[in-house]
Amino acid sequence: MTNLTRRTLMKAAGATGLVGAFGSRLAFAADEPLGIALVVPSPIGDVGWGHALAAGLDPVKAAYGDKVKVTVLENIMEGPDADRIMNKAVADGNKFLIAGSFGYQNGALQIARRNPDVTVLHASGFQVAPNFSPFAAKYFQGSYLLGMAAAALSKTGKLGSVSAFAIPELITTINAFTLGAQAVNPDIEVSVVWVNSWFDPAKEQEAAKALIAQKCDVVFSNAQDTPSVIAACEEAGVYSFNLNSSMKKYAEKTYLGCVATDWSPFFKASVDAHLAGTFKGANEFLGVGDKVVQVLDWSPDIPADTMAKITETETKIADGGFSPFTGPLTKADGSEGVAPGTTMTDAEIVAMDWHVKGVTTPLPK
Repeated sequence: MTNLTRRTLMKAAGATGLVGAFGSRLAFAADEPLGIALVVPSPIGDVGWGHALAAGLDPVKAAYGDKVKVTVLENIMEGPDADRIMNKAVADGNKFLIAGSFGYQNGALQIARRNPDVTVLHASGFQVAPNFSPFAAKYFQGSYLLGMAAAALSKTGKLGSVSAFAIPELITTINAFTLGAQAVNPDIEVSVVWVNSWFDPAKEQEAAKALIAQKCDVVFSNAQDTPSVIAACEEAGVYSFNLNSSMKKYAEKTYLGCVATDWSPFFKASVDAHLAGTFKGANEFLGVGDKVVQVLDWSPDIPADTMAKITETETKIADGGFSPFTGPLTKADGSEGVAPGTTMTDAEIVAMDWHVKGVTTPLPK
């Protein structure tokens, strides 16, 4: 895998390998390898969002060997810079582009429209085209479970979240975290600090300390690519958890768990379909049942009876028997969010722009 910074510039319809693929995109040109470019907004480190995306391509490389060439373009700021770099990646011959940030959507979609032979996967978006698939994880399924654990361990009844941007993907994780906690303790309250960055260690640490000062004794690091929140909580003796990949080594004593993502099944199926010439753009919203979302590294401090309830709930989520967003749900302003007996659809969840009752911090305007 080649890593470059900006300073240096599910479904596989039939094809699971190289055999019998002549006449499809696999024919490349004189056995030229398929170029796969992954673009991410933060540095690729040992933890976090970018790390999880890059790790998701490992099984693709293992399956195809020298028939694919993966290039990772890291620390790419959203905006014109990202558009320029993604366009260059395609001009350089990459026929498979993974645009790894919400803010890359417009530029990546234009690339897909101009290059029908290029397959584009876009993280966290909502636009769909024949060769363009948005993909997102149902993180909220895992954050609901960790909310149950948080409430069982909280002594103050106050929980917190250091969150990157106020987009639906992160709003839903906070809401589910709150609802899971309220399933154990109905009086739980959740405070949020929005840092408006995917990667700002100093600001994240400051936000965590502010929540701890407010008596929040469990803190959710919501889409941070650094362990700053986790480490600050460990130092303060406060439980914490995060998304994407385990940060347990940064908090050996107070780590509550991780809502981890394994993108490899989706990436592998998408590459298979591209090579077979059968790729069709679709909105991919993947969760526990798809084996993309998994909660890891549960704290041994969670009471056994709570852990039993969590395991039971996780099984129901996996088989579709339970959704955190089944009514009655009340919005933070007191109005009805979801009627009794009604379950929000995926389309409604990915557009969620309101907090549930119990989240005390207003959403930014």
